[in-house]
Amino acid sequence: MPPMKHTSALIVGAGSGLSAALARAFAKAGIKVALAARSVAKLAEFTDATGARTFECDAAQAYDVAKLFGDLDAAGLTPDVVVYNPSYRVRGAFIDLDPAEVEKTLAITAFGGFLVAQQAAKRMLPKGAGAILFTGASASVKGYAQSAPFAMGKFALRGLSQSMARELSQHGIHVCHFVIDGGIRSARRAEPADNPDSLLDPDAIAASYLHVLSQPRSAWTSELELRPWVEKF
Repeated sequence: MPPMKHTSALIVGAGSGLSAALARAFAKAGIKVALAARSVAKLAEFTDATGARTFECDAAQAYDVAKLFGDLDAAGLTPDVVVYNPSYRVRGAFIDLDPAEVEKTLAITAFGGFLVAQQAAKRMLPKGAGAILFTGASASVKGYAQSAPFAMGKFALRGLSQSMARELSQHGIHVCHFVIDGGIRSARRAEPADNPDSLLDPDAIAASYLHVLSQPRSAWTSELELRPWVEKF
């Protein structure tokens, strides 16, 4: 793998799963890490191991996102890598869905991605470099029954990524959308003993994010699908 050209990363929507794996991978690659979440108390368990700085931010609120990037600038942590990882979902029969919950799903899953990416791009464009990475899901490409709000949000996030890639790539900004097509292994979601590697390993996902960051611009990936070997598609 070529030497890592990025120096500072921001992970928005940080938690103990994929975000923690990304923080460990970035830190190991010599990238300074900042983590943003609505509650930073939950991040304490892995910030010591990565040296990450934490910032409170509701990604669906324009003021919070602008303040987050201002605080990063002031701390000398203006990111040249930004990962958008938050999501929210409400399930249920279509006719029974609460419009307020649907609105919240769209705000967190998609609108927040726009707010964060816009602040990131404003800082990357003058430098002609940077990477903006969006975490998608199976719902980015498949709308499941009783999951319309999540599909709406993830489809929108994918569309945002595609539009940004076409506009910003020519200015040196690498935009990539990751379709995480399968369940992610965690302490709360263990793999069945009789079905090994049937869940995505968060550290393996993080390795793919790092690979994308190391790509030469003559062969950039704009979308990457990741799934366990037994996942149907």
